[in-house]
Amino acid sequence: MAFYPLSFAHMQIRPFEPADIDAAAAVLRRAAETFILHEAAPDDGAAFLALHDAAALRRNLDAGFVYHAAVVDGVLAGFIGMRGGTHLYHLFVDAAYQRRGIAQALWHAARAAALQPGHPGVFTVNASNVAVPFYASLGFERTAPTQPDSVPYNPMRRVEAGSAALVDPA
Repeated sequence: MAFYPLSFAHMQIRPFEPADIDAAAAVLRRAAETFILHEAAPDDGAAFLALHDAAALRRNLDAGFVYHAAVVDGVLAGFIGMRGGTHLYHLFVDAAYQRRGIAQALWHAARAAALQPGHPGVFTVNASNVAVPFYASLGFERTAPTQPDSVPYNPMRRVEAGSAALVDPA
């Protein structure tokens, strides 16, 4: 468990627990409705929420996704989920807790947990339009233009310093 001294009396980044699922699904829904779904048709937004609800989070955990929760004064303020140790699948922070370093703390915890021996040193994310500047601040770079899917997204990747991915194969 890691503790981060931010602007809160007490914040803890810890591994996700099954008891976190409903609160995390609510955080995701509120954040998506506020920051992402305005760019989607109503039916597409509803489909997105259905693909990322509590049942989906449960399936992701069962499939081996690794999640961490940010708990502030006993409240789940945000969470991050990694698929396969390389793809940042979920990163959501409730609006009341944004712009206080929680997303960055979640990223650092997930990154540290993923960077085990044998890790390829590359992370990917499909960032919403509003999240691109945040991911860029973490060292992610766009790998393609915005994808015009039902909910637009921006493929991005981050290559760790010293990674074999930085070596030119030529």
